[in-house]
Amino acid sequence: MSIRHFIAPDGAQLAFRDEGTGLPLLALAGLTRDGRDFDYLAARLDLDRVRLIRPDYRGRGASQHTGADSYTVPQEARDACALLDHLGVARAAVLGTSRGGIVGMMLAATAHDRLAGLCLNDVGPELDPAGLARIIDVLGRRPAARSAAEMTALLPALMPGFENVPAARWQAEVERHYVETPEGLDLPYDPALREAFLAAFAGKTPDLWPLFDACAGLPLALIRGANSDLLSPESAAEMRRRRPDMIFAEVPGRAHIPFLDEPESLDAVTAWLARIEI
Repeated sequence: MSIRHFIAPDGAQLAFRDEGTGLPLLALAGLTRDGRDFDYLAARLDLDRVRLIRPDYRGRGASQHTGADSYTVPQEARDACALLDHLGVARAAVLGTSRGGIVGMMLAATAHDRLAGLCLNDVGPELDPAGLARIIDVLGRRPAARSAAEMTALLPALMPGFENVPAARWQAEVERHYVETPEGLDLPYDPALREAFLAAFAGKTPDLWPLFDACAGLPLALIRGANSDLLSPESAAEMRRRRPDMIFAEVPGRAHIPFLDEPESLDAVTAWLARIEI
């Protein structure tokens, strides 16, 4: 799948992938990730019925690095709308993984008419401190592993809570989330993202429940890794209480985040897409 670029309103050059026909599905990746995060799902989607649009946030993947001040959820929401404008897409279903789900909720609050539905992959309006601490510990820091092969061997121990994951999948994860160089492994994102993330969570943790409640009227789905340290069972239960119509799936043997090609994930995404009307 070839990468294309467009120019955001502030002049930033941002990358995206666009494949398939039919229902526009805007897939928003996790904090440090990019459009490749949805490769596993893309292989299982019917791209004769779904148009999968996968942006790389600014500072990640093949998009331009624009500095810590621009690596914010509101900016990423504006960039998502700019991409839809560039493609001539009036409304899209949004699938948000981790950070992408928060961007999706921000879109529900600020550009509700652009959304046809929202599916949240292991994220909600409350973020567990244990998961945040784990993210902060590694964010923006090059790994100690010197090669992709070494990282592939280390990854299962570095990602507890994932069970029955074949070696080929760990290798694929390393290929997507690290860059191999003669000097060792590097990050596929701007290290300044760490500065932006720490600034966002300095002081009191923001209340995101108003963003979730802004999803009123939209078909919703929630996928949770059964071993997740970022989305607690209690938070998921409260989300379900507020939206009893929300499709819900819990994926056994997965922590943060499910790969989205597990049977439980695929069933939830399929059921949710069936509810979307454009």
